[in-house]
Amino acid sequence: MAPHVAFQGEPGAFSEEAVRCVFDAAEVHPSATFEDVFEAVEEGAVGRAVVPIENAVFGSVRVNYDHLRTHAVTIIGELQLRIHHCLMAPEGATIDGLEVVRSHQQALGQCRDWLRAQVPGATPEATPDTAGAARVVAETGAPTTAAVASRRAAERYGLEVLAEGLQDNEQNFTRFLVLAPADTDAPPVGAGEPKTSVTFVLQDNVPGALFKSLAVFALRELDLAKIESRPLVGQPGRYRFYLDVHGDLEDEAVARALDHLREITMELQVLGSYPRGATYPEGADR
Repeated sequence: MAPHVAFQGEPGAFSEEAVRCVFDAAEVHPSATFEDVFEAVEEGAVGRAVVPIENAVFGSVRVNYDHLRTHAVTIIGELQLRIHHCLMAPEGATIDGLEVVRSHQQALGQCRDWLRAQVPGATPEATPDTAGAARVVAETGAPTTAAVASRRAAERYGLEVLAEGLQDNEQNFTRFLVLAPADTDAPPVGAGEPKTSVTFVLQDNVPGALFKSLAVFALRELDLAKIESRPLVGQPGRYRFYLDVHGDLEDEAVARALDHLREITMELQVLGSYPRGATYPEGADR
């Protein structure tokens, strides 16, 4: 049976492409917001979801860090997808005649320099997703409005590609997470070396608390892949930390490090233990 997989955006979105990379025969479920995606997994409406978590050029998708903590989901895999942006508009439009360029704010940020140099007179307008911007541009048919999205979106909505390769850095990759309900024994996605993601809050007014929290991994010679911080709501100057460590949750060194971390923090939550993901450079040609 084909897995039911949710993603944020409309058909033709880069997130749908990410789904296809890891689930060849998936029954896809486009969702309007990231909140909708996480709720669909948590409530069992779908068995899996694929969501972006960070882009190499424009940074983290921070709202999804919050959703990982507040929804009953677990990370079971990841992937890196090369993002190749195209400028598209209705037939007959020209770059010189553009007045508005629509896309998701992440996509606009990834193409900021190109847009400033090539269409300086066009106003960027943020939309909920790239493919949705393409659909609206196609429906309105205005030759002065373009969208930044994938070539797949241009083909789906019948738009003409005016330019491609808009991204300001050719190494423009987005990391996606594969999610499953927290209360299921979902098999991992991928075959890479294991990685474990956690979130924690430091104890209040403890000198050197952050150093001590990181030292629990250094003492056991565990490599950290990433650390991200998010402000604690209503507590100015305090933060919640998200951390990726190389190693499986069942590895003795990882388990002992987390036990140690639990002792010196006021809150610790494991978000998932999963294989490090593959990279899909072929996404640039789709």
